[in-house]
Amino acid sequence: MKYIALLRGINVGGKNKIKMIDLKKIFELLGFKNVKTYIQSGNVMFDCDSHDEVTLATQIENKIGETFKILVKVIIRSEGELRNIITNNPFIKVPDIELDKLYVTFMSDNPVQTSISFLDARKGENEKFTIISRQVYLYFPNGYGKAKLNNTFIEKKLKIVATTRNWKTINNIVANLI
Repeated sequence: MKYIALLRGINVGGKNKIKMIDLKKIFELLGFKNVKTYIQSGNVMFDCDSHDEVTLATQIENKIGETFKILVKVIIRSEGELRNIITNNPFIKVPDIELDKLYVTFMSDNPVQTSISFLDARKGENEKFTIISRQVYLYFPNGYGKAKLNNTFIEKKLKIVATTRNWKTINNIVANLI
């Protein structure tokens, strides 16, 4: 089965530096096949027989911790899930939406419904979001840098591990799965 590991907080702002060649080696040492990385922000595609995403994430986190002495959280999605995420983005069907202003926050679990109201109260003017399963689909017309619903805020309010990718990156990851 094909999976994508989305690593939280590596190679961002000079923190938790891991070269992609070294990250690829970690995945290969874990016995994963057809390992490929995409850009320097911690996107790893791989094949394995396991169907347990939680165990896979834990194995990867532990091996990275052992090897690089840093704590990195990992969120796993299957190829099918990622393709569904692209197909089900509610904003791509909205007129006048700029695709370069779309983002998806991947969460480790489904959020607790009562926490979601915190996001609605925080969003900036013209910002939009929709939660479907373990993803927060985001539209930030003023760019991610000015967004109020950033990854840190989502993690804090939903009490969940999350990592965000822009729409172009998500589409390129899927294109590289072939």
